[in-house]
Amino acid sequence: MTSTPDTAADPFSRIKIRTGALVFCGDDVALIRRDRPDSTHYTPPGGNVEHGEDLDQALARELSEELDLDTALAEGGDLMWVIDQRVTRPGPTPPPRKLHLIYRLHITPEIRAALAEVEQDELPDGSHETGVVEWIDYRRTAELPLFPPIGPALAALPDPRATVTDAALPAVTDENYLWV
Repeated sequence: MTSTPDTAADPFSRIKIRTGALVFCGDDVALIRRDRPDSTHYTPPGGNVEHGEDLDQALARELSEELDLDTALAEGGDLMWVIDQRVTRPGPTPPPRKLHLIYRLHITPEIRAALAEVEQDELPDGSHETGVVEWIDYRRTAELPLFPPIGPALAALPDPRATVTDAALPAVTDENYLWV
């Protein structure tokens, strides 16, 4: 008889997948700003893939929830980057390993005008954290506190439709990222 080790308590033994999108309107990209007592940070709209969802469904659901965006009205949908996250974080459960899949969409100014300006993120206790949807020139993202840390790669694009030749961005680990 063999025993299976209990890996539930091991850091990074669970894998979660997060779909997110860089939604462009011209040179501006939609980012969600979250103001916390000790920090401010930005994230591309998106969230975790739920049980039974495929990646396209998860992305469409998250963009609908966070931006009120119907992805059928957007152009594109190509996978730009994959980021492997293995960062220790505070909390009672061991941190998961998370794969961030960052897609790219383009919308018109008319669609942008109808999108949400704030986003309500439900917290585990049932309360909500408000995020502000900001449209930022993508070339200014290198210095933003952006997670996953895609700002330098995003700002380095020659234009919002530029071809990305390597989808794998550097992993985010305890050696190169401090969770705040």
